Amino acid sequence: MKNKEIKELSAEELNDKLAEYRKQHADLKMAHAVTPLENPLQIRKVRKTVARLATEITNRENQ
Repeated sequence: MKNKEIKELSAEELNDKLAEYRKQHADLKMAHAVTPLENPLQIRKVRKTVARLATEITNRENQ
């Protein structure tokens, strides 16, 4: 997800997406540990999306 898309989400949607992406990240890491993924860069992409979502949530809480 891009920052523009993230900023358009509501607070509830942000929390739902964050949980979804955290689970996806954990699943990808586990799958990669068992058998190397065809495209391991997708782990990095998901990790960065988790960070973007968490940052947006924190920014909204601090405002």
